[in-house]
Amino acid sequence: MRALHRLWGYLRAFSQSKRNRADLYAWLIRRPLVLAATGGYEVSLMFSNRIDPRYKELALLKAAGMVSCEFCLDIGSALARHGGITEQQIRDLPVYADSDAYTGLEKLVLSFAEAITATPAVGEDLTEIREQLLVHFSKGQIAELAAEIAWENQRARLNQALGVRPTGMSDGATCALPERR
Repeated sequence: MRALHRLWGYLRAFSQSKRNRADLYAWLIRRPLVLAATGGYEVSLMFSNRIDPRYKELALLKAAGMVSCEFCLDIGSALARHGGITEQQIRDLPVYADSDAYTGLEKLVLSFAEAITATPAVGEDLTEIREQLLVHFSKGQIAELAAEIAWENQRARLNQALGVRPTGMSDGATCALPERR
C-alpha cells in the first residue's frame, strides 16, 4: 500500500509540472541502458517499503538541499507535502537540529542524511548515527534508508551535470531551498 501511495505522489507531482518536463529524458534517451537502469533503480526503491516513507522524504529533501539540486528540491518538496511533511519541516531543514518541528527520530534520520551526503561520507559521526538508528530501525530499514539517500546524491549530481531545471511542481507552495555550506 505504501508503494501505491508513493506512486500516486509521483504522479501528482509530475502532473503539476509546468515547464522543462523533458530535460532529463532528453539526455538519457540517447543512452537507453542508462535510462533503463535509472528507471529500474527508481522503481525498486519505490517498492522497497520497510521504513516509513516520511523518513525517506525528509532524508531525500535534506540531501537535495545539501547538494543544491533545484529539480530535486522542486519534486522533493512536492512529494514531501504529499507524504505528510509539514511546511514548517520543509522550511526548517537547514536548521533541523534546533527546530521544534521534528521528533528526535526525525532529527536522527536527518543527521544520517547529512552524514552520508557530506564529503567524505565516513567517520565516527556516521558510525555513531548508524548505531543510534539501530535502536529504532532494523538493519534492513537502515539499508533501505541509506540506499535512498545515496541514490538522491547520484540523482542530484546527474541532474546538475546535465542542467536539469526545476519544473514548477512546487510553484505557489513551500519549497525547500539549497543549503549553504
